[in-house]
Amino acid sequence: MKRNIKKVAVLGSGVMGSRIACHFANIGVEVLLLDIVPKELLPQEESKGLNLESKAVRNRIVNTSLDTALKTNPSPIYSKRYANRIKTGNFDDNMKDIAHYDWVIEVVVERLDIKKSVFDQVEKHRKEGTLVTSNTSGIPINLMAEGRSDDFKKNFCGTHFFNPPRYLELFEIIPTKHTDPAVIDFLTYFGDKLLGKTVVLCKDTPAFIGNRIGVYSMLALTHLVDPLELTVEEVDKFTGPAMGHPKSATFRTADVVGLDTLVNVANGLTENAPNDEAKGVFELPSYISQMTEKKWLGEKTKQGFYKKVKDDKGNSNILSLNLKTLEYGEQQKVKSSTLEATKPVEDIRKRMKVYEQGTDKAAQLFRAMHYPLFEYVSNRVPEITDDFYRIDDAMRAGFGWELGPFEVWDALGVRETIEKIKSEEKRLPGQSGEVASWVHEMLDGGNEHFYKVIDGVKNFYDIASKSYQPIPGAEDLIVLDNIRDKQTIWKNSGVTITDLGDGIINCEFHTKMNTIGGDVIQGVNKAIDLAEQEYRGLVITNEGKNFSAGANIGMIFMMAVEQDYDELNMAVRMFQNTAMRLRYSSIPVVVAPFQLTLGGGCEFSMHADFVQLHAETYMGLVEFGVGVIPGGGGSKEFALRASDEFKDDQIVQNTLKDRFLTVGQAKVSTSAVEAYELGYLQQGKYAITMNRKRLLADAKAKALELANEGYLQPAPRKDIKVLGKQGLGVVYAGAASMHAGNYISEHDKKISEKLGWVMCGGDLSAPTEVSEQYLLDLERKAFLELCGERKTLERIQHMLTKGKPLRN
Repeated sequence: MKRNIKKVAVLGSGVMGSRIACHFANIGVEVLLLDIVPKELLPQEESKGLNLESKAVRNRIVNTSLDTALKTNPSPIYSKRYANRIKTGNFDDNMKDIAHYDWVIEVVVERLDIKKSVFDQVEKHRKEGTLVTSNTSGIPINLMAEGRSDDFKKNFCGTHFFNPPRYLELFEIIPTKHTDPAVIDFLTYFGDKLLGKTVVLCKDTPAFIGNRIGVYSMLALTHLVDPLELTVEEVDKFTGPAMGHPKSATFRTADVVGLDTLVNVANGLTENAPNDEAKGVFELPSYISQMTEKKWLGEKTKQGFYKKVKDDKGNSNILSLNLKTLEYGEQQKVKSSTLEATKPVEDIRKRMKVYEQGTDKAAQLFRAMHYPLFEYVSNRVPEITDDFYRIDDAMRAGFGWELGPFEVWDALGVRETIEKIKSEEKRLPGQSGEVASWVHEMLDGGNEHFYKVIDGVKNFYDIASKSYQPIPGAEDLIVLDNIRDKQTIWKNSGVTITDLGDGIINCEFHTKMNTIGGDVIQGVNKAIDLAEQEYRGLVITNEGKNFSAGANIGMIFMMAVEQDYDELNMAVRMFQNTAMRLRYSSIPVVVAPFQLTLGGGCEFSMHADFVQLHAETYMGLVEFGVGVIPGGGGSKEFALRASDEFKDDQIVQNTLKDRFLTVGQAKVSTSAVEAYELGYLQQGKYAITMNRKRLLADAKAKALELANEGYLQPAPRKDIKVLGKQGLGVVYAGAASMHAGNYISEHDKKISEKLGWVMCGGDLSAPTEVSEQYLLDLERKAFLELCGERKTLERIQHMLTKGKPLRN
């Protein structure tokens, strides 16, 4: 814990190396990214008169790799300006520079001889005590440590990031027998708190934990295609979100990752895990071998299990592969009574039970893939880990599963599932129908579950002590699922208010996409009432997939269609008043957003005393997309913030323009950092949590800090400088120009003018100071007028009928 990582050197700038470098830049670390020197000139280099000694040539490989990474979508970096934190170089000229770096990460090609030659150079230049780690996904870490100095071995281990490093949470740490335990403790802390990762301690076994179980699971599915007569479309439909897996499911994931990558890991496991009882699963089905021979490797070769083609009119169409004939054809619609039965079941654990009990092919696949998986993972303990919960952590964080295999097994019932495993007819290679003895010992001891929640903390069954123990670090987290039953103090159909302890309460949304309607507005106001009467502070967050997709557009649409403008006016006023209560209540309010935070969710955040947000927060006011302006205080708030940015009482029209365009172009941040750059966050009033699991605990701590400092209720603002006609002229001229150039429609022009009207304070004859309520009234009036426009109703109806998220 005494280490201080200020500088990191990344050796190897390929897909992983360049993106690992970007993620260290994301957290404020200075990075040195190195790669090999080219051996030949490119024609364009020759034409410029360059030679092999030219710096541009010597750093060509690393610079090209970094440029490619920075152009990737989604981006590996939080903000383009963070790229300045990465310095590039090459092994020949710059390896000596690692003497000034605190951590050296090797990310070169997966060949032991090449890695060892790189470590020879590292050994020459590193200073004593420098961390050295390898990002290998399969080469034994102990083999890489052979022949190294004692200090090198003491400070060396494996640190395996998953691709893409910014977005996938899994961070595997693989120590050798020589690694100093203090190094493991430090990397566990650093990976969790600073890199925002789920840290999984692994043994030095083939493919470690994530890939060992993940590739087994994926290849097991490929062996079930023939006996269950499944198509590519069926497998991906059955093994997607309904099962708690990512949308890319199985075969589409293989196309994205690359079939060659899957084959390489499978071959590595076949070679390096000869005693694995399920090694037959790692032997490839004939259709995969044929696809590999044909170079049908997925997206990298433009075809794999799917292939994108264009018809005579240039329209794109995605074909799927017939696994029997290896011919591409039109995708067939997949129907399943089991999937239909799971749709209304929100609770993933309850959904697993419904899925298992079906009678069609989807349910058959569920059982045929999960029963051998349960057997397999039980037998990997203690081979790959002593603590089974690490397997669940790895599958959630590295493969995007909502539940790990032991968690699914728990949901189905451990004891009753064992009998089903024995009787399952369709067995995979190596499957015996018997689970590991430690599972039977657990049950014989009266312990019916792998996990238990005790006093709000998640515990796991510890095999060594034959008792339940807290998962390390769980006591530092606040998990609403674990405390909701005992600590709920109020709830309605859309909100639950929970006592977090220490005088802080939490208001949690649980509507579809966490959209904001009347029930949420009622719940937020109730939470403020309770906090002001009996508590010290309020946090607003939840444990959904997204913080909030905004206001319930369906409700607004119905009121507008029925021309019930009095009701709509009241609804908008209530929304505005609620946002203002968040800012002007007598207790501190901390909003903790993450992922999609749009429309009303963004407006609530903008009105909080403090925003404690996850690094991956995609925040924006997107109302223009449905033909209106922000009506819950967002338009007012940008006018207020533009006023605060006017310098030395000089009216700076560019400031107003920037804030206007943020709303007018419905800009959504691609990170928490960009949310600040776009103006959704204010300096000194926000902080970023890297690890999503820590967000609620961090938000509670901030609310408590504000309360302890002696929170004072602020007074509503009456000093907002607006430009009146002077600003309106600029807005109207710009909108007219954009319309004349066919960049925006007539309706878009009208929306722009309405937004400008609010942000400029109407047609005041001169710059004037106005109140927040004055701007809110203008905002609400403009919003209602736009709701009456036919084009607005058409846009909302189109969104609703297309099944897109209901958001403003």
